[in-house]
Amino acid sequence: MAAYDYEAFMQDIFKLTKIDLTFYKQAQMKRRIDTLITKSPHKDYQAFVGALKTDKKALDEFVEYITINVSEFYRNPEQWEILTKRVFPMLIEQFGTNLNIWSAACSTGDEPYSLVMALSEFVPLNKIRITATDISDEVVAKAKIGLYGEKSIANVPDKYKREYFVQNGPAYQISDKIKNCVTFKKHNLLKDEFFKKQHLIVCRNVLIYFTEEAKDEIFAKYYDSLADGGVLFIGSTEQIMRYKDIGYKRLDSFYYQR
Repeated sequence: MAAYDYEAFMQDIFKLTKIDLTFYKQAQMKRRIDTLITKSPHKDYQAFVGALKTDKKALDEFVEYITINVSEFYRNPEQWEILTKRVFPMLIEQFGTNLNIWSAACSTGDEPYSLVMALSEFVPLNKIRITATDISDEVVAKAKIGLYGEKSIANVPDKYKREYFVQNGPAYQISDKIKNCVTFKKHNLLKDEFFKKQHLIVCRNVLIYFTEEAKDEIFAKYYDSLADGGVLFIGSTEQIMRYKDIGYKRLDSFYYQR
């Protein structure tokens, strides 16, 4: 019988989670998983997978670990300034105030909640509706709770800190007024259907962990998800190498328009 190797491990993880590890940079991902297994009581890939099959909590923690959730409010503030000064006014002029906005791979909610606050400069809170998605049930659950450390909210404008956060010991609880504007859903970028007719899609600092082929596929799917004139906002660690081939027009360093 052939040895149970990393290839077999990836196949079992796909059956368990529908996460296709072949779309991630293999050396980087394998190193992360090897480190995790070394720290666990399980001696190899097969024993580790066996434990995941019987322990839902361990499986949830594994998904959170491999999907690499790092997030903060208003990450790279200068890029958010472009959003509020240029992109939102342009989108509102073209589509009106009832914008379809998708925060993809939203992690613990910092990004979609930042979007709500930024958009509130132009649209009343009771008119803002944002769809936020992530592959991990655990981080979606955290996002719905809306409790954050001081470091996470460091870049939030002071007026929003005062108005929309309440300090609770060392943590900060975000207001229900902001939470009520966001609908969270579980979504796998590599497997699930994408939303249509979006006016703004935000997906930042996520695809750097994916292979070039997977990135190209997802950027093309985002293009198909956008309404004509809609905008994709990506992270400062990313670029779309062949954006013209897909059909995008580059608006600014990290903004691409259909």
